[in-house]
Amino acid sequence: MRRRDFPIFTQRPGAKPLTYLDTAATAQKPDAVIRAMEHFLSHENAPVHRALYPIGERATARFEGVRAQVSAFLGGKDPGEIVFTRNATEGFNLVAQAWGRAHVRKGDEILVSIMEHHANFVPWLMLAKEKGAKLVVVNMTRDGLLDLRDLQGKLSSRTKAVALVHASNVLGIVNPIAEVAQLLERHTLRLRAKEAPLFVVDAAQSAPHMPIDVKRLGCDILSFSGHKLYGPTGVGVLWGRRELLEAMPPFLTGGQMIREVTLQHAIWNEVPQKFEAGSPDVAGVIGLGSAINYLSRIGWRRIVAHERKLMAEALRRFTAPQIRRYVRVYGPKRAAQRSSVIAFMVAGVHPHDVATLLAEEGIAIRAGHHCAMPLHQRLGVAATARMSFGLYNDEEDLERFFAALTKRVLPLAIQETP
Repeated sequence: MRRRDFPIFTQRPGAKPLTYLDTAATAQKPDAVIRAMEHFLSHENAPVHRALYPIGERATARFEGVRAQVSAFLGGKDPGEIVFTRNATEGFNLVAQAWGRAHVRKGDEILVSIMEHHANFVPWLMLAKEKGAKLVVVNMTRDGLLDLRDLQGKLSSRTKAVALVHASNVLGIVNPIAEVAQLLERHTLRLRAKEAPLFVVDAAQSAPHMPIDVKRLGCDILSFSGHKLYGPTGVGVLWGRRELLEAMPPFLTGGQMIREVTLQHAIWNEVPQKFEAGSPDVAGVIGLGSAINYLSRIGWRRIVAHERKLMAEALRRFTAPQIRRYVRVYGPKRAAQRSSVIAFMVAGVHPHDVATLLAEEGIAIRAGHHCAMPLHQRLGVAATARMSFGLYNDEEDLERFFAALTKRVLPLAIQETP
């Protein structure tokens, strides 16, 4: 689709072109993002919010401009609801520590799904252990969908928070976040509770592949990483309702998040600076803004249509008789239900061997538990192989992948399978 915009594809591993099918782990960077960061570091590099000289003022304007840009990208209207973090993981830890320590008590329950990435699972697990609360796991259906009946049945008066992935990094399923938000609202009305459970959404795998509107989703907190959105590593976004952020204590303390310090006390800055302790990664934020500009120029309609077409073709090829006999694909069978991820197992061949053999053909995929060990335990496997698409992939990439799978991997499966 836009392969020419990505400098990394000019290289060849050995004599073969790079077929990059690991975008779910990290996306490649378009030239526009690289140039934007280089220009900032070469011409505008300065501390933000403090410097009164020209390049410092320009750096601050650029930095805060990206905050407003990210807010609009998420369908928000208040840039103050955008907190810059290092990644999605830091965002979830921030909420678990800042909100969780102030609100979760012994006997409370925190609901998570079985398909969560560790980033939105372990912080809540540790908080539950610290507070004497209970981590309640919501199951999935046989088709790899979120089990809404199970979720509804596990909601109770003790439910304090619900943490849910928008798009699974293993199953590819896009979960019905807005429908879950409505379930939580009805649950709160039924109990006549003063407040609904906190609803936290992991958008790390959805934000790069589909439009996000936090108001329509109905969540309280949403977090994603810049490097999966064609931006740089080391920068992420936490969106939260302003009143929620204002009520939360800070997570980290130090410079920037302080308004006043004496020998006896400290007064915190306003949101979002209250949660941005220390010098931020200004160049990273500039790169993130450039990545959002890049996606906006292409348009979501084209991006979604392109990736869905690739997904449909890949799923179709996996059903070919000579492949279907030896390869199991996890998750929904319909492309419309998926993001850009396909996890699979080849009979008799370890996922690490699958990835190694494909790498010898210039094809980059992922192998392992993908930071989702509870899900793999539920699937009954220690690891899976995973291919994932970006807007730079095309049908030639699929052709190379399936040719290499047939040539290098399936012979081993045939040899190992009775």
